[in-house]
Amino acid sequence: MLPTTHGLLAIELAITLALLLWADRWLHRHLQGLMLLLTGDEELALWLYAIVLFPGVVLHELSHALMARLVGTRIGRIHVLPRRVGKRIQLGYVPVESTDFLRASFIGIAPFLVGSCAIVAIGYLVFGTPEVLQALAQGDWSGGAQAVASMTLTPDGWLWAYLVFAISNTMLPSRSDLHAWPALLMVIAIAILVTVWAGGAELIREGSGRFLSMASRWIVLFGASALLIDLPFFTLILVSQKALEQLKGVRLTYD
Repeated sequence: MLPTTHGLLAIELAITLALLLWADRWLHRHLQGLMLLLTGDEELALWLYAIVLFPGVVLHELSHALMARLVGTRIGRIHVLPRRVGKRIQLGYVPVESTDFLRASFIGIAPFLVGSCAIVAIGYLVFGTPEVLQALAQGDWSGGAQAVASMTLTPDGWLWAYLVFAISNTMLPSRSDLHAWPALLMVIAIAILVTVWAGGAELIREGSGRFLSMASRWIVLFGASALLIDLPFFTLILVSQKALEQLKGVRLTYD
């Protein structure tokens, strides 16, 4: 049996999210490794790693701050310089006062929402990404390749591509960003159960179906756009790392 339209969309969403999570993890590990190979100094490597991603870090923290203001939550000073917190590297942070789980959830997810909007906007307005994705989705690999090639001719194209690269690899929520989501999901689940018990099952089915379909298409679009533009940067990082490993006679390993 062939998958339904919703089934295909669910598959596309799962693949896109899996690739985004993998790309985010790969980039942070390999970019740090590349900087360590370049400098031979852990602290200098940390700063160079942070500088490369700096535009995305600034947007990430400003998104937290803006959402906190919108929902009426006070914040402290915005920090966008790297620091070590135990074994973890923190590229930036915004102190936020303790608040209820609903507002905390919005504040935590803000960088993902703002970052995805920025990536889709750049893809639409600068690179014509939808045309590329449509050609590839239809199996028109020649047309897709031509569209990708035309992206390199965009005025200031590498600058815009770099911004997408920096944003897409700093927009995913951290563990601290998502600390309030279990409570929010529990409340949503209770609200759905109450609505179903009151006879609103059909209303839930229709409303949630439309919302989930729209949200899924949005995530697939921005995720595919980000991954497409990320590809040359990932290739450059990998090739540079392998070249430096050969030159210095060392091999990086990642836990």
